[in-house]
Amino acid sequence: MGGGRPRAARHLIRALAWIWLALLVALPLAVVATMGFGTAQPGIPPVRLPWGAEGWQGSLESWALLLEDDYYLGAALRSLRLAGITALCCLVLGFAMALGIARMPARRQPLWLGLVLAPFLCGFVLRMAAWVGTLRDAGWVNRMLGHLGLEPLRLLYTDAALLVGMVHSYLPFAVLPLWAALARRDTALEEAAADLGASPFTVFRSVTLPLAAPAALASFLLVFIPAMGEVVIPELLGAPDAVLLGRAIWAEFFQTRDWPLAAVLATALLALLALPLAVQQRLSVRR
Repeated sequence: MGGGRPRAARHLIRALAWIWLALLVALPLAVVATMGFGTAQPGIPPVRLPWGAEGWQGSLESWALLLEDDYYLGAALRSLRLAGITALCCLVLGFAMALGIARMPARRQPLWLGLVLAPFLCGFVLRMAAWVGTLRDAGWVNRMLGHLGLEPLRLLYTDAALLVGMVHSYLPFAVLPLWAALARRDTALEEAAADLGASPFTVFRSVTLPLAAPAALASFLLVFIPAMGEVVIPELLGAPDAVLLGRAIWAEFFQTRDWPLAAVLATALLALLALPLAVQQRLSVRR
């Protein structure tokens, strides 16, 4: 009798978790996937779902357009490149920051972690507006260049401005997992390697880096996945002609109101992001 109640409680908690996932994850994904086989039409909502024999006619038009139109392929490739560079920059900067914080005395680490999270105390759009004011032609960066006798630069609405905004927004997501792993590392291994004559770089390459490799992969994915579908930052800082996948999905939903095509793009993005997650899961199981 005593062991039956904890088992029943575990089953109840597990059932609630599955219900939560079904209602808030599986069901919305099923709706979006089904919408991708629909047909665009005027009205509210502007889509005819593929119910019945008549509804399935032409249900693959949006999928065919996705495969045939280079516009969406180009948007996907640009999103992959931007998300990869952003995740790599955040990983390098985040590793340096996390390692520096982890090597501090324990009483000082919460303060520096709070500084890493301080940007979240300000609204996301307000932070991006600050970058717009900083990088615009009459911003303080170009004013400082003018005081130094240099020609002003075109900073806003460029790939560089977009990358700066992306790294600034997603850097904390890379720092926290790395700090959690580096703070728990066994420093005796590093000390032993140093006592045996290893240089600081060799200690880092052969001891510290392998210990933090799983956290580094998690940090990369934590930045890469949301960066692939980013909409607001490219809209505020990026070049108008640099269409990314997130902006393409937003435009199909709210401008052209082609919901089936937007659903197809969203489904393709989800399938694309499932690949690195599957690789990470496979590596975790092996490890």
